[in-house]
Amino acid sequence: MPINKTTDTHPTLSVAASALRAQQARMRIIAENIANADSTGQTPGADPYRGKIPVFEATKIDGAMGVKLASVRPDSKPFPEEYDPSHPAADARGYVKRPNVESLVQSMDMRDAQRAYEANLNVIETTRSMEQKTLDLLKR
Repeated sequence: MPINKTTDTHPTLSVAASALRAQQARMRIIAENIANADSTGQTPGADPYRGKIPVFEATKIDGAMGVKLASVRPDSKPFPEEYDPSHPAADARGYVKRPNVESLVQSMDMRDAQRAYEANLNVIETTRSMEQKTLDLLKR
């Protein structure tokens, strides 16, 4: 791919960098979900923490298609309920709404985001290495 003359960047690097930013944002959202997986309401019948879901969209970057975080939407899954009449957030029936965050699923999503991040780092490292080898060959 040709280098973009206006920014002197290689489209491959720009696309991989956009993916790094997207995965970094995804990991922050997942970390917030995991941190709040046990956060309940403080008043009777109050809603607990509602999980968040990152939404990505394709975007044009240096003549190629990259990715960006378009929005963060609330998870619409219902809150599971647990019987605990002594809890401050228990409703009149004695049930407490629990967050709709499944820690195991979030942990697997985190692992997936980490792997995607690492894969894009490898793309950047490989691209830079190939460009350096090309420059070395041209110097001869």
